[in-house]
Order: sequence, then structure tokens, then C-alpha cells
Amino acid sequence: MTVLGHPRSWSYQWLSLLMLLLGTGHEPGVEGVTHYKAGDPVILYVNKVGPYHNPQETYHYYQLPVCCPEKIRHKSLSLGEVLDGDRMAESLYEIRFRENVEKRILCHMQLSSAQVEQLRQAIEELYYFEFVVDDLPIRGFVGYMEESGFLPHSHKIGLWTHLDFHLEFHGDRIIFANVSVRDVKPHSLDGLRPDEFLGLTHTYSVRWSETSVERRSDRRRGDDSGFFPRTLEIHWLSIINSMVLVFLLVGFVAVILMRVLRNDLARYNLDEETTSAGSGDDFDQGDNGWKIIHTDVFRFPPYRGLLCAVLGVGAQFLALGTGIIVMALLGMFNVHRHGAINSAAILLYALTCCISGYVSSHFYRQIGGERWVWNIILTTSLFSVPFFLTWSVVNSVHWANGSTQALPATTILLLLTVWLLVGFPLTVIGGIFGKNNASSFDAPCRTKNIAREIPPQPWYKSTLIHMTVGGFLPFSAISVELYYIFATVWGREQYTLYGILFFVFAILLSVGACISIALTYFQLSGEDYRWWWRSVLSVGSTGLFIFLYSVFYYARRSNMSGAVQTVEFFGYSLLTGYVFFLMLGTISFFSSLKFIRYIYVNLKMD
Repeated sequence: MTVLGHPRSWSYQWLSLLMLLLGTGHEPGVEGVTHYKAGDPVILYVNKVGPYHNPQETYHYYQLPVCCPEKIRHKSLSLGEVLDGDRMAESLYEIRFRENVEKRILCHMQLSSAQVEQLRQAIEELYYFEFVVDDLPIRGFVGYMEESGFLPHSHKIGLWTHLDFHLEFHGDRIIFANVSVRDVKPHSLDGLRPDEFLGLTHTYSVRWSETSVERRSDRRRGDDSGFFPRTLEIHWLSIINSMVLVFLLVGFVAVILMRVLRNDLARYNLDEETTSAGSGDDFDQGDNGWKIIHTDVFRFPPYRGLLCAVLGVGAQFLALGTGIIVMALLGMFNVHRHGAINSAAILLYALTCCISGYVSSHFYRQIGGERWVWNIILTTSLFSVPFFLTWSVVNSVHWANGSTQALPATTILLLLTVWLLVGFPLTVIGGIFGKNNASSFDAPCRTKNIAREIPPQPWYKSTLIHMTVGGFLPFSAISVELYYIFATVWGREQYTLYGILFFVFAILLSVGACISIALTYFQLSGEDYRWWWRSVLSVGSTGLFIFLYSVFYYARRSNMSGAVQTVEFFGYSLLTGYVFFLMLGTISFFSSLKFIRYIYVNLKMD
């Protein structure tokens, strides 16, 4: 059975992208509410099944030996729904608006021992199913498992062959839908001989009730009455921890560092006046600290094309992250379905490619780069190539295991088309504007032709120590919030605190900038002028800490298992750490550059 796509979904996915592009804020079918008359048919779609503890490991519902129509008809899906692993198909359930049903027969089945074993394995792995009624997801477990006793040990497995559907309506609209097996006895799957068939009769009931709630968003119980954990509450510990850290760091930079700088500038400028009155030919004699390297501090670094590409892509993801959070704050996403966020992220990534091209090409031309075309190719490949390689591995694993998370060929072609027709051309256009608008670097100090010898540095000023300090402090500012984000992306939580997320995101960038300035000052004070790449690596190493946290989360905070979920988790966690490296490395570099310009502009020199 092929469940990888539907012929009509191609145009529907283009429509979902077009509606996001026009600013409607939601995908078709996600927020819309259908109006019914009494007796009108209400279509129930079966969607997917999968292990409860592996959110990204999902399979089509009809891959299990369940009641299935002779001809499977799929629903047209939006791009976000396909990316979320949805594969909706019509079911045999007959539901009519405001008409109750009591124990109607769905189908009779004769299961072989192999099919029974497939159901037993699914139940032991805590498989849950997801149906969709009028865009309302309803979820329940496939079966029942009981472990009891030690001696003797009891292991019982049962299949739910009867489902009770509870639907609430207000006027002519469905407000809430749920499925229950509270008063149902499971059908035992134990004790079947290898050559024996198991006869099953699947039934269902439908109960309608009127509610005074007028909108789905006003219903406090959620869309599935607590099958998944409730929406996260405000976590003040994270906020207080982040605020204390950022105040301490900003205070350190603003008070301690500025006082030291003031003393340095006063001493250096006094020494300069004394030197000018004496012998003006030996400018560097008797100097030490960051003043003595003024002729080398603006010496352009090696691999300048790669540096500019990192800065360009980092600036793009800063804009992308800010845009997603702002759109969420404006209520443009349905918080109970993540499909719209997926579509918006893809569209924003394509549109913000112009930022990466502009920033990279602009700075590349400023620091004397000449291979402009190579710089654009490097910029557009810096994230897209690692992402494509990671996605190829993850998608291949999903495809080999028959998971619905494997993207259909039409969706892959659609995403490739968006990148080729929107993302790449915008990168080139941004690069052209950046190259043409670039002025000279305008360094406050002249750079000598011969580089100054760098004195031996103590161990605590090494790159590794700077990366450890510069990565750990920003990570500690978001560590508590990071748990809730992981619980949302890789768990069953629902994240709605976008205001708090925006606040923590701003704190992360502020802490990264402050740490970068402090570490750059200490590096220059040791007469080490190789700050260009060091500033990127020092705070950019926060991405490494985030990846290490993902390993801890997988081992200690989650119940994920299996090759499918493991490959997806670590593949995309590695990409997430890489994105944070690019973003924070960009913030760190430009903060250090601004700081260095400031201190050398205020230094009196011939």
C-alpha cells in the first residue's frame, strides 16, 4: 500500500505557501470551521499511528491490520501537514451531525497469527492513533497492556475493539471531539496458536452534546482532553535565572570593563603625549597591552570568504528566528498544530536569503575580498548543504521503515523549487546589492605590512578556554527554557509562551554580546590580535553546549528509542547546534568589532 502522497496535494501545498506569502497567517484547513445542519455527514479521517514516546516515528493508520475500506481515498494536505507526518485518509466510521449512535458495527475481521503479532508488538510499544474530525485531532491508544506480579509474572495484552466518540457542538459548529474507552473491555490477544485465526468485530458509538463555548480556542481542556500533557505554564525559574545572569554580565561589562578602559585610555594617551614631546620616532617603546598591537588589530584574517559566509548566514537566521517568534506573538499560528510554523519557517528561510547574500558580500568587499562569485556560492551552501545531507540520511531511514515522516516526491520537488526559484536568486540579488553598496573598511589604525610577533599566551587565554567560558555562560542563561523547548519539539508538550521565548531570545543575544566583548578585551590585553575568528568561536560554541544538552535530554529526560527516532533526533539536534553557532557567532563578531573600533578611535595616535 502506497501512502506517500496524493495527486491533489501538489496544488494544495502551493496554495498553503501562497496564503502564507500573502500574509493570511494560517494554512488552509487549519483554522477553518465547517458549518453543519442536523443529519449532515461528518467525515472522520484516520491519520497516523506511532509509539507514544517517539513523536517523530509515525506510520499510516492503515499499515496496521484494522478496518479499512476497499479503496483508500486520501485527503489533500497542506505543506505543513505533510512535513508534520500527516497522511489523512477517509475511514469507515459513519458520523452525522447531532445524531447519536450506539454500538454500530464497523467491520468484521479474521486476523492471522502474523497480524495478531503485529498488533501485539504495536501495543507493547505503546502505539497511539490519531484521527481527525473537522480539523480536530482525537487520539487514543491502540490497545491495553498490563504488567503485574513478580512470581508469578503476568503479562496481558488486549486490543480496543470498541471506541466511544464524544463530540460537542455549539449551534452549527463542532467545538470539541474526543475518543474514549473508559467503559470498554479490551479483547485479549494472548494464547493464540500459530495456525489459528482470531475473529474480531469492531464497533463504535457516537454521542453528541451541546456546549456553551462558542470558539475552540476558549475551551480550556484542550483539543484532546489531556491525552498529551497540558500546555506549559509560565516557568519563573527560567526567567529569574536569565535576568540575574544578564544583569550581572551587563553590569560587569558596563562598570568593571569601562573603568578599566577609562584607565587604559588615560594612561596610554598620557604616555603618547610624553612620547611625542620626547622622541616621536619610537612609538611602541615602553608600551604594552592592547595599544601596542594597534598596527595589527585590523589585519584581515585568513579564510575571509568563509568568515563572511558565516556572518551572512548567521544574520539570516537571526532574522528568521525573530520573524518566527514575532509571527507567533501576533497569533498567526494555531498553537495546537505545528504545520503552519513549519511552512512559515520554510518560506521565511527562502525570503531571508537576501539578508545572507547582502551581509556576506558587503563585508567581503569591505575587507578586500575579490572572489565575489565564490563567496556567494559559499554563502548559499553553508547551511543548505549540511541540511540536505542530514535530511537525506533522516528521510532515507524513515522511508526504509515505512514512516509517514518520509517526504513524498512531490513535496521534495516543491521544496527544491522554492529554493531554486526564490532562495538562491535572492541570495545572488542580496550579494549584488551588498557588493555595490560596500565602502572601504575604514579602520581607525593603519596596518603594517609585517605582522607583529605574538608573545606566548597563558593557558587561560587559549581558544579552548574562551570557547568554554563564552559558550557556557549564554547556555546557562537559556538552559531552563531549553528544556521546555525540547519537551515541545521532541515531546508531547504544547508551547504557547512566545512572549517568554522572545524575552529569553533577547537575553541570549545580550549575554553573547557582553561575553564576546569581555573575552576580546582580555585577548587584546595579552597582545594577541587574532580576534576575528576567536570572537566567532568563543560565543558560537554555545551551539556545542546545546548539542551536548540534547544528548543529556535523550538519555535522561526522554523515553525515546529505536533507530528511526534516534537518527532524526541527533541529526536535527546537530543542525540546531550548528544554527546557534552561526547566529551567536555573528552577534559575537559584530559586538567585538564595534567594541574594538570604539577603543581605538578614542586612542590618540600619530
